[in-house]
Amino acid sequence: MHPIVFGIPNCDTVKKARAWLTEHGVQATFHDFKKQGVPVAELQTWLDHWGWEKLLNRQGTTWRQLDPATQASVTDAASAAKVMSAHPSTIKRPVIAWPTGLITVGFVPDQWPV
Repeated sequence: MHPIVFGIPNCDTVKKARAWLTEHGVQATFHDFKKQGVPVAELQTWLDHWGWEKLLNRQGTTWRQLDPATQASVTDAASAAKVMSAHPSTIKRPVIAWPTGLITVGFVPDQWPV
């Protein structure tokens, strides 16, 4: 089993994470949110593990481009999941599902089981 890196290919943080994994001999499968969508079951697992506040990227361009009513509608995990499913770029990246069951969010190699 290989880790699965979830993200978008043009994201600098995803690029950095994928390069780091390759440099350290870790074969990973890439799941492209833009082409393959956000897997609903995995999104719920990420929300359960990390919470919507950690998983929702409110610093990114996509979030800032959302209308104020949509932004204001995000008040809990369910509403955050709805926005993240509709706008995958609002998910903090990369999310990595490790074969051990560990889930990491962001470029945090010191937390990776490598």
